[in-house]
Amino acid sequence: MTMRVPITALTLMNSVYRKIFPAVNQELTHWKNRAEQIPDEELRKQALASIETKRFHCQGGGVYALLAGYEWREAIRFIVAYQTISDYLDNLCDRSTSMDPADFRLLHDAMIDALKPGNTIKNYYALRDVQLDGEYLADLVRTCQKTLRNLDDYSIIQGYLLKLEAMYGDLQVHKHVKVEERIPRLTNWYDRHTEESPGLSWYEFSAAAGSTLGVFCMVSYTMNGKMTADLAEKIYQSYFPYMQALHILLDYYIDQHEDMVEADLNFCSYYPDQDVMKERLTYFIGQVNKHVQVLPNQSFHEMIHQGLVGLYLGDPKVKEIDGGAEMTRELLRTSGYRSRFFHWNTRMYYKISGKTG
Repeated sequence: MTMRVPITALTLMNSVYRKIFPAVNQELTHWKNRAEQIPDEELRKQALASIETKRFHCQGGGVYALLAGYEWREAIRFIVAYQTISDYLDNLCDRSTSMDPADFRLLHDAMIDALKPGNTIKNYYALRDVQLDGEYLADLVRTCQKTLRNLDDYSIIQGYLLKLEAMYGDLQVHKHVKVEERIPRLTNWYDRHTEESPGLSWYEFSAAAGSTLGVFCMVSYTMNGKMTADLAEKIYQSYFPYMQALHILLDYYIDQHEDMVEADLNFCSYYPDQDVMKERLTYFIGQVNKHVQVLPNQSFHEMIHQGLVGLYLGDPKVKEIDGGAEMTRELLRTSGYRSRFFHWNTRMYYKISGKTG
């Protein structure tokens, strides 16, 4: 069965709740069962925690399967596996006693291998004490490789995917080292990429590097047989840096209190004040809207950024943030009426489910 690309907020939500979320949850159940079999206690704990606390990452990424036509289920299989690698490794780095950049780099080789179907699996844990994961990470990588191996036009997008992953991997290494080394490493890294990030600060460039949305978008279009060299370039230019920066900055915005408690790096904390942050988020919304106009299914891509604004700002954690209500009003107004629709739905979901964030 094929999947039509939604053009309205109602048809999008209908497809998401009836098709995408159930399929994503089915894949996550499979990986949760695999994680429960991990021999090492610490690796098992982090694998299960990443699925439990970051499920919404896979659910959000799964929306891109709507671009994959008949192959939408296979797109979800890839998206969930790739995002689960990302979330699991983020947990391993965030909650690790290791501060070794070489260890973080080797762990993230799993994400490179996931995008290179011809690569052999290696011991990604070789530089840390705990290693027995029962092939959990290796099987996640193999799942991604199997999907990409079957794509006729994969060669068109592979270079772009590896470029996005290289920036993602660099970010994960630099942001998890010793606290005193983080900012110097991130700013030096940013200085080497200024041509790719015109007008962005180092923390905005870092945010843009931290999203997987561009990868999911390209893979899904390729599964549908719609990929061309021109489209791949347009997706890359639309999603990096603007859509991806908006995505991660909103994610960090709602996590400010939590990150302060955990002493984790939060890019939103580097804005001089709330007014500048609001101005910059408004700028990213405008740039995203402008750039997605050149893409096919432009209404879908507009709804992605409107959904990001509505969903993140509908999270109860926004209530903990000084100026959160004002920020929400301003960004919803800027993003448009569909953002308000997604925002209302998100708030109703939290209210009905009794979740507090």
